[in-house]
Amino acid sequence: MIEKMRFISITGPKNDFDRVVNKYLSKYEIHLENTLAELGTSYNLKPFVESNPYKELISKSEELVKRLQMPKTTVSELMSADEAAEVINSAYAMLAELNIKKNELKKQRQELNDLLIQIEHFRQLDYDIHKIINFKYIKYRFGKVPIEFYTRLSKYVYDNLNTVFYECERDKDYVWGIYFVPASEAVKIDAIYASLHFERIKLPDAYYGTPEESYQSIKGRISEINKELDNVYSQIKERLNSISDKLLTAHNTVTVLSNNFDVRKLAACTREKGKDEVFYILCGWISLKDSIELLKEAEKDPLVYCVCDDGQSQTDIKPPTKLKNPKLFKPFEMFIRMYGLPAYNEFDPTSFVAITYSFIFGIMFGDVGQGLCLFIGGLLIYLTKKMNLAAIVALAGVFSTFFGFMYGSIFGFETVLEPIWLSPRENVMTMLITSVAFGVFLILVAMIINIINSIKARDWGRVFFDTNGVSGLVFYAALISSVALIFTGHKLPGAFILAIFFGIPLLFMFFKEPLTHWVEKKSKIFPEHKVMFFLESFFEMFEVLLSYLTNTISFLRVGAFALSHAGMMAVVMMLAGAEHGGGTPNIIVLVLGNAFVCLLEGLIVGIQVLRLEYYEMFSRFYRGNGKEFKPYKYK
Repeated sequence: MIEKMRFISITGPKNDFDRVVNKYLSKYEIHLENTLAELGTSYNLKPFVESNPYKELISKSEELVKRLQMPKTTVSELMSADEAAEVINSAYAMLAELNIKKNELKKQRQELNDLLIQIEHFRQLDYDIHKIINFKYIKYRFGKVPIEFYTRLSKYVYDNLNTVFYECERDKDYVWGIYFVPASEAVKIDAIYASLHFERIKLPDAYYGTPEESYQSIKGRISEINKELDNVYSQIKERLNSISDKLLTAHNTVTVLSNNFDVRKLAACTREKGKDEVFYILCGWISLKDSIELLKEAEKDPLVYCVCDDGQSQTDIKPPTKLKNPKLFKPFEMFIRMYGLPAYNEFDPTSFVAITYSFIFGIMFGDVGQGLCLFIGGLLIYLTKKMNLAAIVALAGVFSTFFGFMYGSIFGFETVLEPIWLSPRENVMTMLITSVAFGVFLILVAMIINIINSIKARDWGRVFFDTNGVSGLVFYAALISSVALIFTGHKLPGAFILAIFFGIPLLFMFFKEPLTHWVEKKSKIFPEHKVMFFLESFFEMFEVLLSYLTNTISFLRVGAFALSHAGMMAVVMMLAGAEHGGGTPNIIVLVLGNAFVCLLEGLIVGIQVLRLEYYEMFSRFYRGNGKEFKPYKYK
C-alpha cells in the first residue's frame, strides 16, 4: 500500500532556521520541495542568498578525520559552531606545520635517492670522485654504452685515439664506466664516443671520496631521514589521536550545520509589510502519522508555525510515493521499482505481485524437494546478506513445495507421494486448460484494478471506454464466456444478447476519444481529420482484439513449463536409472540432475513469471510514473 501523505508548510523567524532543522527534520521524515517553485505564485517569496560558510571547515575536517588511527563513529553530541571551527582550524594548522616538515624531508630523500641511482653503477671505481671532477688538463666523462658497441669501442679507441675507458660495471644490456681524454682533444673524442651510442651521465659536485664511500654515506643520510619521517608520522598520529573525540564531534557538528545550510536551497524567505523581521518558509510532504506528532510538538513551540493539508488544494503538486507493505511482501518492491513506482493515487501492486508471482512460480515449478531447497537456500542468503531477491526465491520455494504436493513430485520421483490434485504428465490437457483459465482470471482482475485506478484519477474516459476499462471488461468477459459455452457444448445466447455484450463495448472502444471528450464536456468532440480518426481506430481495434487473444494464450506457458519441468525430471530419472522406481538409482546423477534443473529451470521460470507480470498484467492497469519519497537525511 501507499502511505497517506500530507503537505506541510513550516514557518518561523529566519534566525531560528537552523534550530528548527536540527529539531524537527532530524526527528520526522519530510520530503522537502522547492518552496519557490511550489509556493512562489502564492506569496511574495525570495530565496536565501547566503553562501555556505561551512564548506571549507568540512574539507579540513574530512582530511583530519581520514588521518585518525581509529574507526569513525557516529557522535550524538554536538558543539557550538565557533568551538567546532576552533578545534578544526587549530588541528589543521598543526597538521599543516608537520606536513611542511614531512614534505621537505621527502624532497631531500628523493634527491638523495636520485644520487644513489646515479652513482650505483660506478661503485667499483676506487678513486676519489671529487679529485676527478677537479682535474685541470684531463677531461672525464661518466656514462654507459650498449654492450653490442663496446667491442667496437674498445678496438677503435685503444688503437686510434688518445683516450682511456675504465669499465666499472656491466649487465646484459650496458657497460658502465668512465673515459678520460686530454682537454685539447675532448671535442673530437666526445663526438666519436657519441657516434658509438655512449650516453653521458653527469655527476654533481655532492660526491666526496670513492663512489662506494659516497654511496654508503648517502644511504646513511637516507636512513636518518626515514627515522625523522617516522617521527613526524608519530607526532601526527599522537596529536590527532589526543584530540580524536573533540575532532569527531567537531566534524559531525560542521557536517550537520552544512547539511542544514543546504536546506536553505529548498526554503524561501518573506517579510511582513511594514516590518523588518524576515521569516522563512519550508514546505514538503510528510506521512499522516508523522504529521499528527509534528503538529502536536510544534503547538508548544512559540517560534514555529506549521500548516498541514492533504495537498489536494495544490493542484500542481504531485505527492511522492512511500510504499508501506508487510514484511513478507516488502522484498517484491524490487520488481515494482524496476518497472516504476506507482503514482500517489495509483494502486500499489506489491501485494498483488507477491501473491501472483509466487503462485504462478509454484504452478510452473512444482516439486517438494526442489521447492524446499529454494526455500532454505533463499532464506539463508536473505538472513545473512539481506538480499531482496533471496527472500523472493524463498517465498517462491514455499509455493513450489505446495504444488509439489499437489503434483505428487519430490526430487523428480512421482511414485513416492500421491498427488493431491493431478500429475502434469498424465493430465496434459487439464493442465493447459487450467493455465488458460487462471490467466483469464488474472486478466479480468487486472482490468478491475485499472477501473479502480481510473476512478481514483477521475479519468472517466479510461474508466468506461478504455480497452481495459468497463467496455473492455464486458467484451472480454463475454468473449471468454462464449468460448467456454462452445467448448462445453452449450448454446450461445440470442443475437440480441450477443449484440449488447459484444457490439456496444466495441463501439465504445472504437469511439473512445470523442466519447471521452463528450464526458469531459469539451467543445470539440470529434478530431478535425475524421478519415484518419476512423482508420486509426479501425487498426487499433484490430490490435486490441489480437492482444486479447495473445495475452490469453500467453498463459499457456504456465502449464507448458509445468509439463517441461516434469519432462526434464523424467530425463534425469532415466539417466539415473530410476524411471520406473526399481533398482538402485545412480545417486551422483540424481543429485547433479536435480541441481541442474533447480538452478537452470528455476532461473528461466523466474524470468518468465516476471514477464507475465509486466506484459500481461501491468500493461493493463499500471503506469508507474510516481516520484519516490526521499526524506531529508539528518546526519
